[in-house]
Amino acid sequence: QVQLVESGGGLVQAGGSLRLSCAASGRTFSIYYVMAWFRQAPGKEREFVAHISWSGWRTHAEDSVAGRFTISRDNARNTVDLQMNSLKPEDTAVYYCAAGPRAALIPVSYDYWGQGTQVTVSS
Repeated sequence: QVQLVESGGGLVQAGGSLRLSCAASGRTFSIYYVMAWFRQAPGKEREFVAHISWSGWRTHAEDSVAGRFTISRDNARNTVDLQMNSLKPEDTAVYYCAAGPRAALIPVSYDYWGQGTQVTVSS
């Protein structure tokens, strides 16, 4: 089984920064998994934020966060981070870490999920 645990959420003013971290563990976790961040705002569907290949060489971010959010991973520590800068009120959501065998933009493509961490951006 695989466990993903997110941390780093909180309340921040618009224009501020937060860094989310996801720690992966479990007997079946593989560093070859693609890691991703998704978010879900109240009343909305879960949406893709960014993903990163197992090597860390390839990343992709959703258009609304590209240039503001940066995804990175440390395979020695089994962690994946999301650095969020220039935060906007519309970034308010629960942020989820996910792991799966291939890069994808839809939640169903990922096999493992964390419990989520709340990010609230005040105007």
